[in-house]
Amino acid sequence: MSTDFAGTLLGDTIAAVVPRDDAAERAARERLDRMTKPPGSLGVLEDVATQLAGIARTCPPPLPSPATVAIFAGDHGVHAQGVTPWPQEVTGQMVANFLAGGAVVNAFAAELGAEVVVVDVGVAALLDQAPGLYDRKVRRGTADLAEGPAMTLEEAREAVEAGIEMATRLATASGCLITGDMGIANTTASAALVCAFTGATPVSATGRGTGVDDPTLARKVEVVARAVARVPVRPATPAAALAVLAEVGGLEHAALAGFVLGAAAARVPVLLDGAIAGSAALVAAGLCPTAIEYALAGHTSVEPGHAIALRSLGLRPLLGLDLRLGEGTGALLALPLVASAARALRDVATFDSAGVTEK
Repeated sequence: MSTDFAGTLLGDTIAAVVPRDDAAERAARERLDRMTKPPGSLGVLEDVATQLAGIARTCPPPLPSPATVAIFAGDHGVHAQGVTPWPQEVTGQMVANFLAGGAVVNAFAAELGAEVVVVDVGVAALLDQAPGLYDRKVRRGTADLAEGPAMTLEEAREAVEAGIEMATRLATASGCLITGDMGIANTTASAALVCAFTGATPVSATGRGTGVDDPTLARKVEVVARAVARVPVRPATPAAALAVLAEVGGLEHAALAGFVLGAAAARVPVLLDGAIAGSAALVAAGLCPTAIEYALAGHTSVEPGHAIALRSLGLRPLLGLDLRLGEGTGALLALPLVASAARALRDVATFDSAGVTEK
């Protein structure tokens, strides 16, 4: 599959992704059934524990800590279509807020002991250097996806590779990578990606984002429909997936797709946040289907396209709290569930070791 991108970091990364380890997963299932509890009584958490063992290629797996949230930030030319009432400069302002520790994602991360970093892959404003900020700016915002390609193929690949690089860097000291995002108008690009990769209709996949009114939502649906009409539905090859990303995606979507690929290549679990991450994961699956074996869905948001994306990917969300913030907040809230699954697999006694009689 890497032959589409031979000689590139993207191609090398795809080639490095291997399936989860079957033997470790069987060992996890066997241990879960011997633990001092009724078989299957931890429900979905048993699937999580098994997945973590397969990712780590050992049972029990290491705890998914420390965790790092990477917030990929970019602006969108489609903002000019009036798809959101929020001004575009909010993207850069929120980056400053993240770096100052004043956002919801910072509060949640502090509660859980997770680190937050910000990656500028396409903010329209020029940002000052700051601790915790990585400058990987590909261009100052995408072009208007309603009128033509959001970016070139080369720009899309460069943004994907920025995400790969960040995952590779962070995986050396992190037990779990968490996706974050920031970009005013990015739910429009997300809806377009969901339609293109799943065949969903623009009406079913397009939501209110930051809470737009009915006329704005109608305009947003029309914009998504216009963009999706230019691309093939369900792109069948990695090259076609990259082309769809370039046509209707965002720079942060591209980087998040790369982040998923890089985590898979590094054999580290990646915990997905909301609608932006879900649509980016569809791109990652289009580039390398096996990479999704390393992903967990933290939650399902109220954005309708997110549930569509998760169903297409075969991922079951751990939480359903009607969130629609982004930033990595929903994924962070799911982190204790993932950690608890791993700890239970490691620490809970078996019937034999505890001297407990089985039924």
